[in-house]
Amino acid sequence: MSGASPKRRREAVARLVRQGRIGTQEALLSALRREGFRATQATLSRDLARLGARRALRPEGGAVYELAEEGADAGLSALRGLVLSVTANGWLVVVRTRPGSAPAVARAVDLARLEGALGTLAGDDTIFVAPSRQRGARALAARLGSLLAAPVLPAAAAP
Repeated sequence: MSGASPKRRREAVARLVRQGRIGTQEALLSALRREGFRATQATLSRDLARLGARRALRPEGGAVYELAEEGADAGLSALRGLVLSVTANGWLVVVRTRPGSAPAVARAVDLARLEGALGTLAGDDTIFVAPSRQRGARALAARLGSLLAAPVLPAAAAP
């Protein structure tokens, strides 16, 4: 299906990743070709990124592609125990984590593409989350606190 739409191709990529044990882009390209789709490795790489696919290690060894769970909190809920608090001062959200956990939590926030979150900056145990709108920090802090099961502290009480 050389003329297939990008949407149909991505749907096929998602289905193949969910169905099988696809460990490499080459294996995925072969599976797509068997179904009549034509794509380059670069196109497939972009499709995987757009779908939020990641390579996961299997307990028996090797790695396979998998798709993130549906929903904005899918990746965040797994990190709940790492977050100590969320605070907003009106312009910025500050997320305090256990030592060494900030990069993983920030990545999950970025991947969740939460409405109102422009981006993150992570240190070792602190994350700055920039709201996409002025005065949007408090609402964003409340949403992050809820998703991460962390207390939302007033700015004056921040550690």
